[in-house]
Amino acid sequence: MALRTLDTLPSRLGRSLAGTRIVVRCDLNVPLRDGVITDDGRVRASLPTLNALINQGARVVVCSHLGRPAGAPDPQYSLEPVAQRLSELLGQPVAFARDTVGESARDAVAALADGDVAVIENLRFEAGETSKDDAVRQQFARSLAGLGDALVSDGFGVVHRKQASVYDLAELVPSVAGLLIEKEVEVLDRLTEKPERPYAVVLGGSKVSDKLGVIEHLLPRVDTLLVGGGMMFTFLAAQGHKVGKSLLEADQLDTVRGYLAQAREKGIRIVLPVDAVMAASFSADADHVVAAADALEDTPFGADGMGLDIGPRTAEQFAEAIRASTTVFWNGPMGVFEMPAFAAGTKTVAQALTEVSGLSVVGGGDSAAAVRQLGFADEAFGHISTGGGASLEFLEGKKLPGLEVLGWEQ
Repeated sequence: MALRTLDTLPSRLGRSLAGTRIVVRCDLNVPLRDGVITDDGRVRASLPTLNALINQGARVVVCSHLGRPAGAPDPQYSLEPVAQRLSELLGQPVAFARDTVGESARDAVAALADGDVAVIENLRFEAGETSKDDAVRQQFARSLAGLGDALVSDGFGVVHRKQASVYDLAELVPSVAGLLIEKEVEVLDRLTEKPERPYAVVLGGSKVSDKLGVIEHLLPRVDTLLVGGGMMFTFLAAQGHKVGKSLLEADQLDTVRGYLAQAREKGIRIVLPVDAVMAASFSADADHVVAAADALEDTPFGADGMGLDIGPRTAEQFAEAIRASTTVFWNGPMGVFEMPAFAAGTKTVAQALTEVSGLSVVGGGDSAAAVRQLGFADEAFGHISTGGGASLEFLEGKKLPGLEVLGWEQ
């Protein structure tokens, strides 16, 4: 079955979208500091779908979660700052309902004229949104269904979750994928089914265990796998290197050795760091030096040193491999990029991705945050995914309930 897409919605409804109430499930889970959005990438990613509906005269009801409130209202997770930013980006007023499915939400929706937009309060202020009890979740979905005549699901970052606004609501009303989900699926499908070669995957982040599924699924499909970030130390330890107090998952050493053996058997190139930035402590101003991968404890810090970034020789080797590839997927920073002293490896990898002649994909989550914090424009890459966990699960070959309910089959 093909993904049901936005352009099919009028025929599914049997009427034009003008005057039709459309619930749009976005992923507006943006980082906030003192009530101020520090990265509005996910808000901007929602604009194409919202503008398409506005231009057709729909009455748009935007819903999303933000953070992890415990199923009850919590002011620090209010979507009000997001509604304000959305108004600025759309260039029109955006109404804000101070509850999710209560009187304020119903009044806000009732007041909409054609082309108007309202944002209802955080979905996770209602326990039914994330309940594991199907009946509880479905009851909340029925309340959401009362706010609209159809659902446009466009929150890719939550399609791996069986939640009321993502899954159950889509079964209650006519439902289609928005433009963002359509684009995410098209790009990620290219990475798994028909990548142009040479194909490189760059993995970083803290833990090997977070990436087991994607390594397992992609290893037979790629030409080159580059491993950085905290997870690199488990790979280095699997080769017999001492890693000091660097992040190490000892229970994954045999698994990693298996990946290395599989790669050798299949002729797949795994590129591991040849050097790392070792620091005296996990601190932005910690003393630090560059050490060779086979001498990480031969520094002034000895066995107490911890690796916080790939080294400069590794960064250049990674960059060369990336630039030589036609398709590149990257998930996970190369070091603690939030601290300037340990951001160079991530910045070098990001710069190399901007120079790929074919498709370069930044796999959401911390990777997306890193490229923006380091000053790269979204347009510098072929695609920046809005869903770190969702994109990884897609690439693992898992079934994602929020896509299956829209007709997608992997």
